[in-house]
Amino acid sequence: MREPAFWHRPSSWTSQLLRPLAALYGAVAAQRLQRVGVDAGIPVLCVGNYHVGGAGKTPTVLALTKLLRELEERPVVLSRGYGGRLHGPVKVDPDRHTASDVGDEPLMMAATLPVVISRDRAEGVALARSQGASVILMDDGFQNPAVIKDASLIVIDGTGGLGNGRVIPAGPLRAPLRPQLERTDALIVVGEGPAAQKVAAQIAARGKPVLSAHLKPDETSLAALNGKRVLAFAGIGDPTRFFNTLRASGLEVVRGKAFADHHAFTKGEIEDLVAEAARDGLTLVTTEKDLARLRGADGVPAWAQAIVPFAVTLQFEDTAALRRFVTDQLFKARDGRWRS
Repeated sequence: MREPAFWHRPSSWTSQLLRPLAALYGAVAAQRLQRVGVDAGIPVLCVGNYHVGGAGKTPTVLALTKLLRELEERPVVLSRGYGGRLHGPVKVDPDRHTASDVGDEPLMMAATLPVVISRDRAEGVALARSQGASVILMDDGFQNPAVIKDASLIVIDGTGGLGNGRVIPAGPLRAPLRPQLERTDALIVVGEGPAAQKVAAQIAARGKPVLSAHLKPDETSLAALNGKRVLAFAGIGDPTRFFNTLRASGLEVVRGKAFADHHAFTKGEIEDLVAEAARDGLTLVTTEKDLARLRGADGVPAWAQAIVPFAVTLQFEDTAALRRFVTDQLFKARDGRWRS
């Protein structure tokens, strides 16, 4: 799905007309947030968004995985497996599964860490624990009440913010903002820009940490593209953010082609992009997530070999603050279970 343009225009008449439907959707979503889920028995850290679309959840999960491993924890990621046909619970195997099986993000992450997908989050918890998890990192699912979260870290883009601030379908919010703020344990603002300032101030006023972070290009990716003019394409929540990241990294983006989030690229579409890049002397670049969707059982097919993936990592401005937050949440979660 590609976000409607009016989601980012507060004065849009279309958004105004959809407000009654948004009120109904919001009421149902807010009521759903009140439900009590199952206790996983081990700490659950949830990385989510207030809104639909991308803001940096996957890089955040990967950064938290690195930190948890430094703390000698055994994190296992739990994902719904959006875009995949398998309902799960199943442990993602990059040598056996494709993005059409388990979703692009789980497949990409499974290259470096254990990932479980399950439409039923509670069943996914059981499988994650059987894999030796000491901590479950829930990728998305902030609005899903099936499993009790010990801490919810919400990611927001500093430039895009929350769009017009209205609930689906009048805007991008998955639920009314107030009950979501009440369940937020930390806010992670990715990138520069004033769009997240109001939300950040509300979180800070509640005594919760606001952490700043930015996407840092992988040195190998930069070296592979050094001095080259690129044709970039992406089917993610915010393709423009990807194009801007390339430019901010010093790359000359001659053209950027945006597709809907989780777009299932056809062979013909990729061949057209490859031909266009070759014709104009450009290097074809995409995200790791997009490339994951192109992988088959035997890896990246021959017709997509010309594509260069651009990898990024999430760097926190105050890593000590993040470390303190995580260790505090783990202690509270374990102490609370021990006392009960």
